[in-house]
Parts: sequence; C-alpha cells; structure tokens
Amino acid sequence: MGTKEKLKARLKSVPKDFTFSELVTLLKLLGYTLNNAGRTSGSTVRFTNESKSSDITFHKPHPGNIVKEYIIRQIIDKLKKEELL
Repeated sequence: MGTKEKLKARLKSVPKDFTFSELVTLLKLLGYTLNNAGRTSGSTVRFTNESKSSDITFHKPHPGNIVKEYIIRQIIDKLKKEELL
C-alpha cells in the first residue's frame, strides 16, 4: 500500500489528528495544486484540480496544524463527488 492509499484510508476514517501537511500531500497526489491568493489571502487556502475543473477552498488550521473535523468531512464529500475517493 503506497502513500496515496494510506492517506486516503486515513482521511476516510476522519481522524482527530489529521495534519494540514498530510492533507496537502494527499491533495497533491490526487492532482490538486495549492493556489494562494497572495499576501492578502490570510488563512484561506485553495487547491485546484485543472483536469477535474474543481476547487477546494478552506481555512488553514491555526494556531495548530490539525485540520478540523468538519473540514475533513467537506473534503471527503468533494473528493467522492469527483470520484477521487
């Protein structure tokens, strides 16, 4: 089982300790690129998948690095709709 499959399985389990860096790695493996809107974007991050014409936008976790459960659930729903999970 490769990194991509491990991260997909971990995301689907909706863990309480899923980190932002793990999420960035998974989304990049699924074909998304990180697109920040520059210095004025604040904590908002956007991931774009050109081949699927799909965007995922959410607030970067702070002060810690742990992604909130509701964001994980939203991302799972989006990735399922895009048939990537």
